[in-house]
This record gives sequence, C-alpha cells and structure tokens, in this order.
Amino acid sequence: MFAEVGTWEEVVAAIKALAVRGAPAIGVTGAAALALWASCHSGDDAFDPAYGAAFHRMAAQVAGARPTAVNLAAMVHRAEGEFDRLAGTGAAAGGIAAGLFDFAKALEAEDEAVNRAIGANGAALLQPGSRVLTHCNAGSLATVFYGTALGVVYAAAGQGKVQRVYADETRPVGQGSRLTAWELSRAGVPVTLLCDDMAASAMARGLIDCVVVGADRIARNGDTANKIGTYGVAVLAAHHGIPFYVAAPFSTIDGACADGGAIAIEQRDPSEVLPAPIDGVDVMNPAFDVTPASLIGAIITERGVFAPRDLESQL
Repeated sequence: MFAEVGTWEEVVAAIKALAVRGAPAIGVTGAAALALWASCHSGDDAFDPAYGAAFHRMAAQVAGARPTAVNLAAMVHRAEGEFDRLAGTGAAAGGIAAGLFDFAKALEAEDEAVNRAIGANGAALLQPGSRVLTHCNAGSLATVFYGTALGVVYAAAGQGKVQRVYADETRPVGQGSRLTAWELSRAGVPVTLLCDDMAASAMARGLIDCVVVGADRIARNGDTANKIGTYGVAVLAAHHGIPFYVAAPFSTIDGACADGGAIAIEQRDPSEVLPAPIDGVDVMNPAFDVTPASLIGAIITERGVFAPRDLESQL
C-alpha cells in the first residue's frame, strides 16, 4: 500500500506519524519534500531572493520533523546545497524545482547502492548457518530498498549463511512484528517473531549466534541511538558472549556529536503505550535509546567494517 501526498506539509506529517520511517528512508523523503515545496512555489520568473529565504525556512521545519535520526537533517542539508547551487547558475524557480526532483531521485539510487555495499560488508562477518536476532526494522521498508541491518541478512542469505532470523516486536507501534517479520517472510527468509522480552530466553537457549541492528544516529565515539530496547539487547548479547553489530550508512555517523549523551531522544505520544489515559498514571515513551560503544562489536558501513574506537579517525 502506498500513501500519496501533495504538499510538503503532508510529507512532514507522514514522517512524524511513522508512515515513512527508518533513517535512510526519511532522509530521502525529506529531500523529496523540499523538491515538492519548490515545485508548488515555482514559475518561470527569475530567481527571487525571497523565494530562497522561504525555501530555507521550510527546510528547517522538514529537518526538525524527527530529531534523533541524523540522516533526515543530513539529506535536507544536501538538498539545500543543491538548491543554492542551482540558484547560483541563474536558473528560474521552475528550473530549480526540476533540478531538486532530479537530485532526490539521485539520492534514491545512492541509498540502494549504499545499502547493498553495507550488506556485502556485513555478510562477511556471518558464519554459515547463522541465527540472527534483529531489533526494530532496518530493511527495505526503512530505506529506499534493500536495507541496512536486513541488507546484511539478505546478502548473507544469498550466500546460504542464514538459518533463521529472530525479530523482536519493537516499540513504538510494533515495527518488528508489523514490518520486519512481514518483510523477511515475503523475501523467503525463515523468521520467528519474538515478544520484546523473549530475547534473553532465546539467547540462554542457544538460539542466537549474532545480533544485527540498524541505527538512527552514531556518535563519533561509536555510541549508537536505535529504536528503544536496542540497549537492552546489547547488554544481553554481551552477557551471553554473542556478537552485536550495528549496520548503517556512513552518513549516520554524526561527527559533531561527541558521544551518546549528546543525542536528542524523541519522545512519542503516550497514547501509543496507553490508548485510554488513566488518572494518576504517567507514561514514558521514548522512541530510542543509546547503546554504548563498549557493547558494539563492529559498525558496518558501505565504506567498510569498523571497531567503534576507530570511527573518529574515518571522519
């Protein structure tokens, strides 16, 4: 099923409502929102500085739609750079809008290529017969296509290395059950859905060989923000001696963020946890938590596989 939108405001609403979700997907979608705005406000007239100022104000609103995922702000920033470049050529507003659509399409192709490279690099870490635990959704439904964490699974499955994937439900809104399990089953990868509180038991029973998750923001020291519950899975993996890997585009590494303490954590609506309010009951509903670099065995990117301590030297 596809959702059709006609304005940039509708795109931002879709991002906030998780109709579009996953760091790479919302990054490309954010750039597309800017192209949509430019198209709705374009014409054949020469470039007007007021048009440029309005564009950048709108871009700031798009970039702030989801605060934790660094890819959204990064892709919006790249689209702003393309806007400024096109404006500098003397193009009319209509030409700028067309150029931004071309730019958004180029980002789509780039994202798939990046994901496939992540998959190839990560597949090399998995052993034949691997049973993989993943948390949240980091596949084709979270990217333009193929996926980051699930890109590793798909590449490894293509090499005959994956025996089974165990998918955690994952709050908020059950992305592991509604998205990951569905996506893997459609791709023909054996999958077992776990309630979020089953990971420890599955590990204790010897059912899990490695954990592969995605990321929404990675600090330069390797601390990683991912969907809420990821930190707990990493602690469990460390206790059971199970490798824990993070798979993400290099653009998810935020060089301006020193460590996980500087990552803004999005707070979701309490109704996602408690649909009917109860007097005297408060709700904590953070969308993400931060896994310390010390619990991460490797960070898999399109540029290669890195130990968290080595990330800063790559920036």
